[in-house]
Amino acid sequence: MRVLVVEDHAALAREIAVRLRREHMAVDVALNGAEALEKAALTEYDVVVLDRDLPVVHGDDVCRTLVAKENGPRILMLTASRGIDDVVGGLGLGADDYLSKPFAMVELVARIRTLARRAGNGVAPILTVGGLIVDPGTHTVTRDGRSIDLSPKEFGVLEVLAATPGRVISAEHLLEKVWDEYTDPFTNAVRVTMVTLRRKLGEPQLIETVKKSGYRLIKEDQL
Repeated sequence: MRVLVVEDHAALAREIAVRLRREHMAVDVALNGAEALEKAALTEYDVVVLDRDLPVVHGDDVCRTLVAKENGPRILMLTASRGIDDVVGGLGLGADDYLSKPFAMVELVARIRTLARRAGNGVAPILTVGGLIVDPGTHTVTRDGRSIDLSPKEFGVLEVLAATPGRVISAEHLLEKVWDEYTDPFTNAVRVTMVTLRRKLGEPQLIETVKKSGYRLIKEDQL
């Protein structure tokens, strides 16, 4: 899952980003509205965590722009105000959810996951393909009852593939969804991660390489 955190208080932005990365999300950070719009124009985000009171470009204007995008991201708006009028106003702009500061990180994570699932970009609570079970809630994977210990990136790749078994997913899409903006676009990280992931999943192989196109998780009836 790729998330953009838009928050002008740098310390809070870092705190949110660190927590979300621990939850195996790929996270980018913008410290003002203009930077947020620039990043959203270049990257497909599943969820944008958007502070309402932003410098340069106000959060309301950022929200309007993102909502107007075709297949745009889900928006979780943050605000220091707890007034009902402020909440209604934010939702009226097109935000999907609203969270007042201060907030518990565990609640923020839960709301982000809910929004991603609602958008169809996230994954079901538990994914089952043949004997493979992927549980994003607990970050656990089993195959035929055998527990498989995966790194965060390996789990992220498998999570994306398992969300749409049989569908070819490009290396570029995996890089965008599982890694963040600081990753070299010419890196071989996806290929290396795929090697170790396949080895850990064991035989028969579950992930197929489609030449010049990407990778796909083999459907149950193809195993």
